Amino acid sequence: MTTDLTSIASPNFVTILTQAAAAYRGQKVERPSPLVVVNALLQAEKTAKQQRTLYPFESLIGQWRLCFATGTRKVRQRGGIILGKGIYVPKLVSTHISFSCTTQPLDDTPNRGEIGNSVQLGPLLLQLMGPSQYLGKKNILAFDFTQIQISLFGHTTYTGQIRGGKAKAVDFYNRPIAKLPFFAFFLVTEDFIAARGRGGGLALWIN
Repeated sequence: MTTDLTSIASPNFVTILTQAAAAYRGQKVERPSPLVVVNALLQAEKTAKQQRTLYPFESLIGQWRLCFATGTRKVRQRGGIILGKGIYVPKLVSTHISFSCTTQPLDDTPNRGEIGNSVQLGPLLLQLMGPSQYLGKKNILAFDFTQIQISLFGHTTYTGQIRGGKAKAVDFYNRPIAKLPFFAFFLVTEDFIAARGRGGGLALWIN
């Protein structure tokens, strides 16, 4: 079923994530501990799966700042992964992700668009760009970074392709989703979005 932006939200985990976002923005609220944020993200993910919540691609369009992320580590004995402790991204490093739509889907075809990821440290700005496609029935956004741009003091100093980027961009929509990087979104509001990456880590971005 398709829901509005906050219909699955229980007061507990949404309140925690809203508080984390507000504290990161500098509002005068107590910042939840990383462990509490991780648990809230896991609760949100579990609720979305139970209720089979779907989010339209339009709800992701725009630019979002990375606020919180977890790492992962492999467990050799079990052949799986476990989450790291999770950290608030240092404000000294400004990291943004952006989504835009290039075509409207036809019937069951996925939304096609562009993804951008930027990291800024002082006057240095690194940007990665590439194609994306959104599978609305699974809340999965698959992507591939094919271009890189480096700027210094607002002036572009380098633009290039990433590992055969031009060819990969042309062939992107023919490649299996299983072989592409992706984010599986499980909570989308006007203030923040949350997803699990292909590698298993969790991330929280704020508006």
